Amino acid sequence: MKKKLVFSILGKFMLIEAALLLLSSIVSLIYKEMNGAISFWITAAISAVIGKSLCLLRPKNSELYAKEGLMIIGLVWIFWSLVGALPFYISREIPRYIDCFFETVSGFTTTGASILTDIESMSKGMLFWRSFTHWIGGMGVLVFAMAIMPLADKNALHLMRAEVPGPAVSKLVPRGMRNAKILYGIYILLCVIEFVMLVCGGMPVYDSIIHTFSTAGTGGFSCKNASIGTYGSPYIEWVITVFMLLFSLNFNLFYFLLIKKFSSVWKNSEWKIFIAIVIIATAFLSFDIRGIYPSPGDTIRTAAFQVAATISTTGFCTADFNLWSGFAKVVIIALMFIGACAGSTGGGLKISRLIILAKNATRTLRVVWRPNTIHNIKVDGKTIEDDTVRATSGYFIIYMAIFSISWLVVSFGPLTFEESLSSVATCLNNVGPGFGSLGPTGNFYQINDISKILLSLNMLLGRLEIFPILMLFMPSVWRKKFI
Repeated sequence: MKKKLVFSILGKFMLIEAALLLLSSIVSLIYKEMNGAISFWITAAISAVIGKSLCLLRPKNSELYAKEGLMIIGLVWIFWSLVGALPFYISREIPRYIDCFFETVSGFTTTGASILTDIESMSKGMLFWRSFTHWIGGMGVLVFAMAIMPLADKNALHLMRAEVPGPAVSKLVPRGMRNAKILYGIYILLCVIEFVMLVCGGMPVYDSIIHTFSTAGTGGFSCKNASIGTYGSPYIEWVITVFMLLFSLNFNLFYFLLIKKFSSVWKNSEWKIFIAIVIIATAFLSFDIRGIYPSPGDTIRTAAFQVAATISTTGFCTADFNLWSGFAKVVIIALMFIGACAGSTGGGLKISRLIILAKNATRTLRVVWRPNTIHNIKVDGKTIEDDTVRATSGYFIIYMAIFSISWLVVSFGPLTFEESLSSVATCLNNVGPGFGSLGPTGNFYQINDISKILLSLNMLLGRLEIFPILMLFMPSVWRKKFI
């Protein structure tokens, strides 16, 4: 493996994080929070020193391959999280570093699980950085950097493949850099529209920025203890519901709409199945929680918001679903695993992957029934190669193994069966709140340190779709000559 190349590129990304930390320090200065500003400056200096030191490495060959791309993405996300946690720790707004790390990983991975017991006691600058990590991590830290940093197209493609969620990367345009810029252009446009609509709905400007960041990244961090329920506005709930769903769709669809390739949008089955699941789940929950809320309108709005928040893996809350029935909780757990569309900012298994798994299961039954007949798997009229099918099945098996082992380890702690199950499900799928003491009115503060480290790893595994992180723990990768 080309380790010098890997670490030199990592250095460039550390310099970018330093710049982002300085941007957050401006917010602290605006609100006259010198402790926060100094914490950001110190952290930015640390990040810059690490970045500049790594950039001094001079690789002989600057061409990336798939293996290096996976290594870079795993290292960047871990280093960004380790350094990004420092402002919380240096400012002492979160006294324990392991809690700072958990909160930061939750931010960058757009999970939204929190250890904070009183969010509103945090400074404005720290809350800004906390939600800003959602916005950066939503499209991916490498895609963000690629949109502003020169990088060879072949190298950019390998990084895109490593970070963009879903079974495969769909090419919008032939050039990776241009692709990243188009994606971020769409991303920023949606953010601006949501921000304007929230401000028009009466939400303060600062709060609108925070919630736009969190919605865009499908993360769920709020600047209020009661999350979106604080505002008590049906309009704000519906706006955020709509945008949670929009950010859960494959961004390629928005590009096709912009260039008026409506046939490509209509042929795509993923978004149709996604919307169908949302409608069906909303109907189920509305029927199940009828009578809890004063009117049918309130019932449907609450159910729709919770369905959107869960399947998009955003994790915002307007109600305590701990008080709902066992049936409602099963629906919520199922939505956690289903997740958003491939190529979106959402987490979970992804709709496209589930389509391939379902079609493969159907093909297996047909082969048993008619063993002498060739059965191809087709999605949107295109035949899916067997390599893709095998990769998808392999991913699912590894995913379930990680979930099972993590659940077993976490269950050794003081958590109940429901809490341990939901904690792993919500972190591995990058959702946010779980059940019981980890639910909408609770937090992850009380769990032990081993569980916090494991769940932080689960967040990274879920956001990066397992392989970039697993590669870091393979000794054979690191034994290669340092070139």
